Amino acid sequence: MSTKTFKCEHIVAGKTSGPALVSNEAVCFYLFVPESGVVFEHRHVLEGRSMAGTVLVAHAGKGSSVVQMDGLFKIAMKGKNPVAVILRHPDPVFVSALLVMEIPSVYNVEEDFYEYVKDGDKVTVDANKGVVSVES
Repeated sequence: MSTKTFKCEHIVAGKTSGPALVSNEAVCFYLFVPESGVVFEHRHVLEGRSMAGTVLVAHAGKGSSVVQMDGLFKIAMKGKNPVAVILRHPDPVFVSALLVMEIPSVYNVEEDFYEYVKDGDKVTVDANKGVVSVES
């Protein structure tokens, strides 16, 4: 087992870890089942998978502010939200939802991180120190 660390910038402070759930597609929190955290968006790379307890590595967000915020709120109220989010292409809507829900999150991660991280790798997000560590 090896650990590699990458520099990043924080969106929401905090430190946590969990298994990576990697999406190279945009994510809309409204297209997750709140009771399970499972993606139901047809033909999405994450379709049928749960984000509950994961470190969600997301390409970007999609959807309006109401849709993103309402979706994430419903998921979080059921305890099925990701424990952290690593956002490759931050947008104001996605970032606002993360800020309001206080989910530790980062962006501007070193580019080779996205080639290195794989589903299921243990990822630690330390937004306070500006680092992401991956155990594979």
